[in-house]
Amino acid sequence: MPFMKIIKPGLLTTIQDRGRFSYQKWGVPVAGAMDEYALRVGNMSVGNQENEGCLEITLLGPVIEFLQTGLVALTGADLGAKLNQRPIGAWESFLVTKGDILQFTGVQSGCRCYLAVAGGIKIPVVMGSTSTYLRGGIGGISGRALSEGDELELKSQVNANVLTPGVIPAEYRYKPSTLHVVRVVLGPQDDAFTKEGINTFLQSEYRVTHESDRMGCRLQGPRIEHKSKPDIISDGIPMGSIQVPGNGSPIVMMADRQTIGGYTKIATVITPDLWKLAQANAGDGIKFTKITLAQAHRIYKEYENMLDKLPHKLKNIQEKPGGFGEHKKLLLVKVAGRKYRVEIEEI
Repeated sequence: MPFMKIIKPGLLTTIQDRGRFSYQKWGVPVAGAMDEYALRVGNMSVGNQENEGCLEITLLGPVIEFLQTGLVALTGADLGAKLNQRPIGAWESFLVTKGDILQFTGVQSGCRCYLAVAGGIKIPVVMGSTSTYLRGGIGGISGRALSEGDELELKSQVNANVLTPGVIPAEYRYKPSTLHVVRVVLGPQDDAFTKEGINTFLQSEYRVTHESDRMGCRLQGPRIEHKSKPDIISDGIPMGSIQVPGNGSPIVMMADRQTIGGYTKIATVITPDLWKLAQANAGDGIKFTKITLAQAHRIYKEYENMLDKLPHKLKNIQEKPGGFGEHKKLLLVKVAGRKYRVEIEEI
């Protein structure tokens, strides 16, 4: 039985998990969530494994009808979500029941939000992933964005009596801004640029252009000077690589990047800061700041340790008086054909 139905698909709504690995040697891009952090937090907040497929919703959100009771969460950008016309904040999980309508009124902050569903979404696994790679028509639903009339089933049925909504702890929520400071490690071809070129890159403010997409975040600003030619023998491209082609404008390679490239790469964005590029809209400002490789390793370790602690913190919130847990219950009650959410708290 379907769990939800797409009434309107929005601008671009796709299925994404953490990506398709081990196939780059055959030219298959990783794809996956642009904002992997928001995807992982969303999944954990509804009790899923971190890699479950979610809906990645870009700018103009879809209209979704729920066909069963379930627990869902929204993380990442605030796109003005409303459930049955009631505002739903970003970074919270909430119960839905048959006939509920989720829609989005418009961008409040950020670019992409993630809808995670307790039990996961039933999607065929292609080369180890459910992620949609649109250019190649791979994964998701027939390799395409969601469209009107699509119905999605749960991967695993979850007992409605154990579904517990709640708000994700404040320290795990970010609020996208219109100016991001992004930490980078220089290389691997920073020696291809003049000293002035490196200084320009680190001291200038760049603007996200309308040509940005899931493949790359294209930036506009002061020209970065090469020593000679911008081309190299093609090599591998991790997410966050910053290519600088002959026009001197940087491109941050994102989820749908190609597997190899022949432009010089001046630096790489560290993983904990990739969400800032994923949530940047056209016109937003980006400034780069240099850190060492050792600092990048330390920051990444802290980032993963923080995520490891999230399930325990969610459990504490649910059990705290005033939260939803053993002291407080949320019931769905139907009276004279109308549905009500009723909170009952032990005193």
